Order: sequence, then structure tokens, then C-alpha cells
Amino acid sequence: NREEIPVSRTTFTPITDFTELDLSPPLAKAIVRAQYTTPRPIQAETIAPALAGHDVLGLAQTGTGKTAAFAIPTIEHLLAHQKKGPRGLVIGPTRELVTQIDQEFRKLTARTKICTMTIYGGVSEKPQIQKLERHPDVVCACPGRLLDLLGRGFVDLSRIETLILDEADHMFDMGFLPDIRGILQPLPEKRQNLLFGATMPNKLRKLAEQILVDPFVSEIDHSMPAKTIEHALYPVIEKLKLKILRHFIRQDDFDSAIVFTRTKRRARQLAEKLGKDGHRAVGLQGNMSQSQRDKAMAGFRTRRFDVLVATDIASRGIDVTDISHVVNFDIPDTVDAYTHRIGRTGRALHTGEAFTLATPDDASVVRA
Repeated sequence: NREEIPVSRTTFTPITDFTELDLSPPLAKAIVRAQYTTPRPIQAETIAPALAGHDVLGLAQTGTGKTAAFAIPTIEHLLAHQKKGPRGLVIGPTRELVTQIDQEFRKLTARTKICTMTIYGGVSEKPQIQKLERHPDVVCACPGRLLDLLGRGFVDLSRIETLILDEADHMFDMGFLPDIRGILQPLPEKRQNLLFGATMPNKLRKLAEQILVDPFVSEIDHSMPAKTIEHALYPVIEKLKLKILRHFIRQDDFDSAIVFTRTKRRARQLAEKLGKDGHRAVGLQGNMSQSQRDKAMAGFRTRRFDVLVATDIASRGIDVTDISHVVNFDIPDTVDAYTHRIGRTGRALHTGEAFTLATPDDASVVRA
């Protein structure tokens, strides 16, 4: 149930090299240090319009370089004029995602005076409030905690010059639309808006129409799963799912995987069963504390674990480029959820495989 995406009335020639952008020397050097070479398609199309001050609507699959697409122009604007912050606000749906965005900003501002910070729930608010008192230049936040601190007067958004909504479609899926509207109210009317997502549900289109002014629109295969992913569907009865999963993990081409389940309890139990089999498996689900989640993700990134069993809370915001497989142990509820789940593999132009176990009860979802 999608409606048409707004048509951009502004045209820009896609860049083929970051040197075409005539960026400030500190940022240009940071891009070289980060070993960014040829711009990815979403970067090639959106960085120049954003640098020119246009609002941007960018639709592209996860793992296609969207973070740098909005971080580079935001940092360039901050470097052009040193003012009291916060001046850049990035809103994302999960703690993992805003942490990764913050890390990307830090990598690109390492030798500048630009200061960034994160705001999210599940941890003490005191350090976040203390950092806000030092007027950081960029705030990367989850909607719930940000709105809470805003309502109690700990956040001043009156100087925001650039607003970025990342994974905007997922924020709607998680019910964050009222929070986002609350955050928008105190923002200056005159600002730049950059909105990025992987899909374009109707609610996102309506918000885009409300906040974007004559935006530059970029669509990079936004409604389709990444082309670097090979898909397979396995019809199976429920009681054979674990046996088939064990078979997948034993294959020679298996390197690392995220296995998605429908419930928290199922994720925890499945991770325990794989661990008893001798596999290096760890669970990731919403009942875990922030320190437990961080420990699980750190272990997965460093290959202490090679299987991450997760609920949909982890289907966004996990940027690990060399995941070989995604297994839908339980089929997702929607087509968009499928797109986002399997987007955990095939990232950064790597190839990957997505396996979905489908029972007879899943027939209607399979057809969709």
C-alpha cells in the first residue's frame, strides 16, 4: 500500500569522486583516512544536493552507505561556521544504530573541534545530561529518551540547522511517529531536513510532504532487497526447523549469520540450543540490558560469536559488513520487514545468502 514518491524538481549530476566536492581540508583528509574511494550510489546522488543546502529524501537499502551520505554534508556545514550547538540532530530508531552513526561522525571529525554525542534509553541519563550542558555540535538520538529530556528542559534544540531522520520507515514501524512530531515542534522553522529510509510506506510519504521543502529525491532500488543477496525459501514443518538450521551452519560457505525469530523467548532458547551444539551463538533481544546488548554485538563483530539469534529489534542498526547468511527461522510479518531483515547480509557490495523457513501457516506471507 504505497503511494507515489514525491518528484524532485531539483537536478544534480552525480559525483564520481569525493574530490569533486571541494570539501574543507580536515573533512577531505578524514575521508581519505577512512579509505572512502568511489562514492556509493546513494552518496553520489545526495551529497552534492545536501551540500548545496537542499532538503533530501534518500531511499536505499541498508548497507549502501547512507550514513556517510548525510554525515559528510552535515560536517561540512558545521566546519564552515563555528557556533554554539547543538546544530545537527540525527534521530534513529535503535540504540545500536545511533551508536554507529555517532561513530561515523567521530571518524570523520577526528581532527576537528566538532563534538558529537548519543542519547538513548536503557542507560543512566546523567552522563547524557552532562554532555548536553557542554553544547555538543551533533546529537544522535533515539526518539523516546530525547523527547523525555526535551520535555524536562535538558535539551535545547533552538539552534538546530540540520535535522536527519535515519531509518525513518522503521521508526514508524516501532510507533515513534508521535515522539517525532513532539521533537519537531521546538526546532527552528528554517533548517535543512535530510530523510533516509529503505522503504516508502504511506506514513513516511505524508511526513516527507510535511517537513521537506522542494526536496532532492534519490531512489536506489529502495523497494527491492539488495541485488547482492541470493534468496532461498525452504518449505518445512515446524518441528524440523532446528534440524535444517543446524544443516545450514555446517556448510562450507557458512561464515557468520543472523538468525531471526518471532519472539524474545524463542531467540533466547534457540541461542542456548545452538550453544549446546558447540556453535558460538549469542542471543540479542529486547529484554537484555544495554550492557548485555553491547557485549553481544561486540562479540559478534569480533567473531567471538559467529551466530547472532535476534528478534526484529536487531533487524536495523547492525552494520557488520561480512555476514554471510541471514536465516528467517520464523518468517517476518510483512514484506518490508523481510527487506530489512535480509539487508543485514549483502552489505557494502559484499554477497550474501538469505534463507527463509516457511511453514504451511505462512502461505499468505509467502505470497506477499
